[in-house]
Amino acid sequence: MIDLSVKMNRLYVACGYTDMRKQIDGLAAFVRLKFDREVEEGSLFLFCGRKPDRIKGLFWDGTGYVLFYKRLSNSRFQWPRSAEELKQISPREFRWLMEGLSIYQAKAIQQTEQKPLF
Repeated sequence: MIDLSVKMNRLYVACGYTDMRKQIDGLAAFVRLKFDREVEEGSLFLFCGRKPDRIKGLFWDGTGYVLFYKRLSNSRFQWPRSAEELKQISPREFRWLMEGLSIYQAKAIQQTEQKPLF
């Protein structure tokens, strides 16, 4: 059984286009060869092809790989297409992406460190 309550502490977006015919082994090799990273426990890697209405996610839960696939029925993801890089995103940016928003929100309040009031 897959425990989805496991905290995903590192979220990555593979900017640009990814061949969506790749499955678990192909995506894991893609992460290793192109970005020089390993899919570690707690890491989720997100990929999008040329059609921005579907994404894949590759996650390692400690016992094996999990492949997520999401296809929107009447919308599309605001996927960052400008660079061929791996971008680490925050849980808030992940939520924005899943809600159909861009991860680059110009008007969002940025999180800062707490300053003493007195």
